[in-house]
Amino acid sequence: MSQAIQTSSWQHKISGLIISYVSCVLLIYVTSSAWADTLPMPLALSFTQPALDWESESLPIGNGALGANVMGGINEDILQFAEKTLWTGGPQSKQGYDFGLPPAGSDYPQKLKSIQNQLSEQNQLTPEEVAKVLGRDYQGYGSYQSFASVKMNFFHNEKAIRNYQRSLQLNSAVARVTFTENDVVYKREYFVSYPDQAIVTRICASQKGKIHLNLSMVTAPNRSVNYSQSDQQITLQGVLNDNGLQYASILSFHHKNGKTIQHKNSVEIIGADELWYTVVATTNYRQQYPNYRGTDALSKAQQSQEKLLGLTYENLLTNHENDYRELFSRVTLDLKQQATTLSTPALLAGYQSSNTAEQDRALEVLYFQYGRYLLISSSRAGSLPANLQGVWNQYEHAPWSADYHVNINLQMNYWLADVTNLPETLPPLFDFIDSLVEPGAQTALRLFDAPGWTLLLNTNIWGFTGLIAWPTAFWQPEGAAWMAQHYFEHYRFTLDQDFLTQRAYPVMLGASEFWLSTLQKDQQGNWLISPSYSPEHGNFTAGAAMSQQIIYDLLTNTSEAAGIVGDAENQKRISKVLANLAPGLLIGSWGQLQEWRQDLDDKSSEHRHVSQLYALHPGNQLSPLTTPELAQAALTTLNSRGDGGTGWSKAWKINFWARLLDGDRAHKVLSEQLLHSTLKNLWDNHPPYQIDGNFGATAGIAEMLLQSHLGEIHLLPALPSAWPNGQISGLKARGGITVELAWLNGKLQHAMFNSQHSQIINIRCTDCTDVSQLRDKQGNLITMQKRPDGFNFIAKSGVNYRLLVSSEPLN
Repeated sequence: MSQAIQTSSWQHKISGLIISYVSCVLLIYVTSSAWADTLPMPLALSFTQPALDWESESLPIGNGALGANVMGGINEDILQFAEKTLWTGGPQSKQGYDFGLPPAGSDYPQKLKSIQNQLSEQNQLTPEEVAKVLGRDYQGYGSYQSFASVKMNFFHNEKAIRNYQRSLQLNSAVARVTFTENDVVYKREYFVSYPDQAIVTRICASQKGKIHLNLSMVTAPNRSVNYSQSDQQITLQGVLNDNGLQYASILSFHHKNGKTIQHKNSVEIIGADELWYTVVATTNYRQQYPNYRGTDALSKAQQSQEKLLGLTYENLLTNHENDYRELFSRVTLDLKQQATTLSTPALLAGYQSSNTAEQDRALEVLYFQYGRYLLISSSRAGSLPANLQGVWNQYEHAPWSADYHVNINLQMNYWLADVTNLPETLPPLFDFIDSLVEPGAQTALRLFDAPGWTLLLNTNIWGFTGLIAWPTAFWQPEGAAWMAQHYFEHYRFTLDQDFLTQRAYPVMLGASEFWLSTLQKDQQGNWLISPSYSPEHGNFTAGAAMSQQIIYDLLTNTSEAAGIVGDAENQKRISKVLANLAPGLLIGSWGQLQEWRQDLDDKSSEHRHVSQLYALHPGNQLSPLTTPELAQAALTTLNSRGDGGTGWSKAWKINFWARLLDGDRAHKVLSEQLLHSTLKNLWDNHPPYQIDGNFGATAGIAEMLLQSHLGEIHLLPALPSAWPNGQISGLKARGGITVELAWLNGKLQHAMFNSQHSQIINIRCTDCTDVSQLRDKQGNLITMQKRPDGFNFIAKSGVNYRLLVSSEPLN
């Protein structure tokens, strides 16, 4: 019986390779035939040459935990990859590590009190003065690491190469390289599978026996390296020199025909019809304070590899595409763009100059969907959240350690998650925040002598919640409060009572407890944050606008949540403080929304941070519809600051202008981001590359087309004149409502609503008229309670409702 099983397995393997080879040849023909050169690639990044620069030209692929970059070299193709848990630093770092905190029982709370007293007397202190007292050098913070690179060395005649194409298909999350050498067409495919947790690459040719390469794995010098080879497998393992963190990666390769020669540090495959390989990679990191160590890395890698046994390339590709497409395909955007054969660098270079308007819209649609692609690829359950570089990293010492900044950057990474219908990307964020509560409680106790939890400006995968010494970037104790907003926003989008009660509310209440204990009262009886700092701008004061707005937002949300979960005692406590909490909304001498409690704003400043507008976005304390005077002050501030800034700053401004209902200005800032803060591979450029700008811009485009933060669904609130005709489907509004919109000549034509819950839905629709109709799927007319700016209706769970504003057909 054992021999029969072995024979069956062998036959299955050979059969799989034959099927794979046939499919490879067919795919080569489809994508490389004469007519394929002119095929449009409406949702693809495309290049006509190999990448020469990792940052600006590589094509990123990922599955949340693993991120790889496709360079597509002809004779040397290096597939560099990273895995989110491979970090230097932490509790076992040789440099030492203390989570950024002084020892228990230190005099830090007294130092803080002395700064508060000075601010009470002097109103302002320079960042250097405050950092000298409160700042703190730290050790062992660490950095995100490049994991390794798969090196594929081929033997092509580069002078004979033609028709080179390198692309990343957003609809399938598959990257491809194709080129012709003499009469042979070569094709490579790359993807990172979430269901099978592996990097997968296939190499094939249009003629048999043409695959010849050396295959190896290499890694960085800051670690021990144990390299081993066996039949069809390469294993790379070791520990980081700095902290002893284990890492392990297994490359398993399969080929049809040809022969294999084992070299010292590589495998040579000669005369194969096709080759494909998988890479699994892991560490012994565990997301648990205070030790952060778990299962042996090699054992984990071997278990991951064993799960792949018996799977063909087609199995892996199908598993990957089915999983990915279920998420990505939920939202479609059509701006009546023109399909184009231009490469992505050419399309970007011609934006608003040599391109047609339709080609510009093609780039904008691509950019919107690219943000969704990047979030799916860098944040899935079971991994850490997307960091400053998402999941991709080629460095031993990454810019800003590729860590988590909580003065906007980590938050911006997830602004698009709910509204663009990707809630599956949120578990890593919530898991990460949950893991910070325990070390954050130590921060509250040791630095502030307070209950609850908090963290400062930046954190890592090792629970860092303390201080650094950089004067303009070390103080942001509102970080936990801002992170807590994501819990309540997710509840608002889903109305998931279990999530609110069991997960969101405890985190929110803990963050609120900290502030209920640390707020300071001024002489007029107002509760203020002291000291407070408007990020990277100006001096330390008491009651800076952003600080006040964030805490007002936190306490308001927590009070509302307390009412929902039935915690009357804490709701009463919080409401009492809210009654005297300065909201951080003051209009200054030249009509601006003040950045500080004192009227200190410099009208000539074009600083990239516009932190005083937190209440506009992502908060909801001011709006042209509810607080027009404050909205005008916000507009004055934005006009003064200008449309420039780094990539993430422009992305935030897109959202600001969308919330101010100015679609043309939001589109102008989007254009500025594409023109001046976007690399050839469409990654956001801080500089250097920093992914939050991609995510923030996608969220901003969604805000231009749909808003729901004021308790109503606002249809096309900031539609720019550059998008006169179009449609979008799959966006989510708060309340668990999926929305589809279509517009013509800048006017809403029809909309579709589907609610997860039976509820009253409040629609704001400036294009609706007395003859507008609402019908269900069966065509029954639904009663609408109409008003000049829209209507209400009672929706049943799971029913499609179609609003017909105009009978005029779409172009």
